[in-house]
Amino acid sequence: MKKGVSFLVTVALMALASFLASAYDPSPLQDTCVAVDDPKNAVFVNGKFCKNPNLTVAEDFLYQGLNIPGNTSNYVGSIVNLITVDQLPGENTLGMSLARIDYEPNGQNPPHFHPRASEIFTVLEGKLLVGFVTSNPEHRFISKVLNKGDIFVFPLGLIHFQFNIGHTNAVAIATLNSQNPGVITIANAVFGSNPPINPDFLARAFQLDRKVVEYLQARF
Repeated sequence: MKKGVSFLVTVALMALASFLASAYDPSPLQDTCVAVDDPKNAVFVNGKFCKNPNLTVAEDFLYQGLNIPGNTSNYVGSIVNLITVDQLPGENTLGMSLARIDYEPNGQNPPHFHPRASEIFTVLEGKLLVGFVTSNPEHRFISKVLNKGDIFVFPLGLIHFQFNIGHTNAVAIATLNSQNPGVITIANAVFGSNPPINPDFLARAFQLDRKVVEYLQARF
């Protein structure tokens, strides 16, 4: 009798697990998704139609030019060439994307996070200081100096950065587990929002003088 009960409990648990797995919400592929009753105003969640499988060709799954260095002559000294479904249509629904990042000496990829993806980061050339900060309340700063061939992981949703501490240009490849990972650069989002966030609020939040906040908002 006990064996029969145990077997039934096992079957019930397996059925429940299967139900929960099938009922789990899919990961969002855009920042917002406001519900509407009129289908005329609706959009697909991933924003893409699917091509007839019988009409797909090799070019749908091909991207060329990732070997070409990007222009790093900007205020952060780096450039990110992100390859998402918009550049590589064959990525659609596959849950992945990739980026090439170029850094000039002292160039940086400023503190940012991806709301929809974890990241595997591989150094191809150069020497980079990388790191991320864990969530509240610990705020542990985990960092490492990476050289050519080193790989580092940035967990989903955590603030992270890269900084070229070498004397030559650096190149890295970032692989992300979303076709639309999104990116929120902290300084740009906070001080460059449109419309601007109230400077008195930001001054208190960041423990800064209001004039400093206004200066930063003007910069971004």
